[in-house]
Amino acid sequence: MRYLPKSPSERQEMLAATGARSIEDLFQSVPEQFRLREPLPLPGPLSEMEIIRYFEARAAENARDYTSFLGAGVYAHLRSVVTDALTGRGEFLTSYTPYQAELSQGTLTAIFEFQTLMCQLTGQEVANASMYDGSTALTEAVLMAARITSRRRVLVARSVHPEYHQVLRTCTRHAGIEIEEIGYTGAGQLDRAALTKEKLADVAAVAIQSPNFFGVIEEVPALAEAAHAAGALLVAGIAEAVSLGIVRPPAEADIVAMEGQSLGLPMSYGGPYLGVIATRQKFVRQMPGRLAGQTTDAQGRRGFVLTLATREQHIRREKATSNICTNEALCALAATIHLCLLGKEGLRELALQNLAKAQFARAELEKIPGVRHVFASPSFNEFVLAFPRSVKLINAALLGEKIIGPLALGTHYPELTKHALVCVTEMTPREEIERLAAAIRRILATPV
Repeated sequence: MRYLPKSPSERQEMLAATGARSIEDLFQSVPEQFRLREPLPLPGPLSEMEIIRYFEARAAENARDYTSFLGAGVYAHLRSVVTDALTGRGEFLTSYTPYQAELSQGTLTAIFEFQTLMCQLTGQEVANASMYDGSTALTEAVLMAARITSRRRVLVARSVHPEYHQVLRTCTRHAGIEIEEIGYTGAGQLDRAALTKEKLADVAAVAIQSPNFFGVIEEVPALAEAAHAAGALLVAGIAEAVSLGIVRPPAEADIVAMEGQSLGLPMSYGGPYLGVIATRQKFVRQMPGRLAGQTTDAQGRRGFVLTLATREQHIRREKATSNICTNEALCALAATIHLCLLGKEGLRELALQNLAKAQFARAELEKIPGVRHVFASPSFNEFVLAFPRSVKLINAALLGEKIIGPLALGTHYPELTKHALVCVTEMTPREEIERLAAAIRRILATPV
């Protein structure tokens, strides 16, 4: 009953309050040629049973019964029905933002717990109420580093997610910040030899991703040491949050920007997702977005407040630390519930299953003649393979067997043509991995 439209009498009352005689009067500013004068071309009217059957048929068209080996920033992980049940409650689903903070204790409590969990995960001292997604979180981290250091050059690893690169360049294009790329080595890690004193001179930050876009784990402590020696900050991006169940958190980084989709959020056609930004306490005044804090009231009772809100909706636009961020409150709540249900040991077990499945898949695929593993560095649940034939052609053939193949890397990295990024999570059954290997073997054995 929550979403029923207003009654006719309520509509007339609202029109009277606005001074309009009809709903048509409300749309006088819309040119006539852009107004819809006929019903939308929708099927129906349909009964409830017919509607259910209709959407079941549409869902069947959306890769149902397909197995996916595609990752690259969006991951299929186990999600508890408890998370959906709790986030679907009206008091959470319909609340947006705590503008009247003292009256939003439930929302602020959830945000505070989320911030605590993000600090524990990332090894940082303070985290905010969340960001749009991982790509904008990385951009915000770079802008934040530029404010802290008063420098305008940023070195970004080429092994950072290519789409994160695009968002970063778009948002810094007119901000007076110069973006330079740092290449990767034959092991798939950022080329530390390129971080010379001359290269790091006047650099605000070195931005990396770990696990990087190739699934490779970066050596965060060594990179942080090199950046700090030149007065620069280290920004560490994380696209696969589940990796923190076993991968050492980037505590040496100055700012961590993470995508939280893996923490209880469905893939959902690519969103809405959850950005995380965490940093050191001394940089908190330059952190964008909102920060919920704990306090006590006049009677000594525990309570929560908006300790910091430096975005454009709260203060003057020119003084705001960001004009492009918000907090994804419902997604942050989902991540909080998901992590609390898992616990420390549960998250570690989940990560270990991802690692084991990926290692098994890599071993099975390497048995295929002409297929080889490319980067020898430690990785998590993604890895790069080289194939003797076009990956796009292989994927097209795999679709015929209800398999969504790995990501062809040649689109983003021309030097990696005929290379693919393979992803395996705990949701990928062993028999499906074996079926993928058998299918690729048959495809490669078939003459072109």
